[in-house]
Amino acid sequence: MPQDRMLPPDGFERHFRRSGLTDPWEPLYSRKQDDRLLMGLVLAEPHCNSRGLVHGGLIAALADNAMGLSCVFALAAAGRDAGKGLVTVSLGTDYLGAGKLGEWLQINPEPVKVGDSICFARALITSNDVPVAMANATFKIL
Repeated sequence: MPQDRMLPPDGFERHFRRSGLTDPWEPLYSRKQDDRLLMGLVLAEPHCNSRGLVHGGLIAALADNAMGLSCVFALAAAGRDAGKGLVTVSLGTDYLGAGKLGEWLQINPEPVKVGDSICFARALITSNDVPVAMANATFKIL
């Protein structure tokens, strides 16, 4: 299904945060929850490799983005300040399957532990509700 015809699931809105890295992948969508931020997009040609499968680099970058923002949300939910922001210390991604053109790719992050100077998170990445990757990351609070 062409990207302009598929709509994101209920509760998703245009992502509020833009960057030079993600601009070519727009439109991105997100859904805020108390301690996390889900992200997603409809897979189109700029998101895929030459075989029409979602590129692993896109999955890793968006998972990193969603997990980091989720740690900021978790800090806020705990009544804490994220300081000057977070930076990624480590990022691991395991690929389980492949998303295809026209499918809804969703990053479902979970803050695991929010410490005094370090945050840990993990994410399940699905394409049309089928798992395609798992990620985990460590973030330094600046």
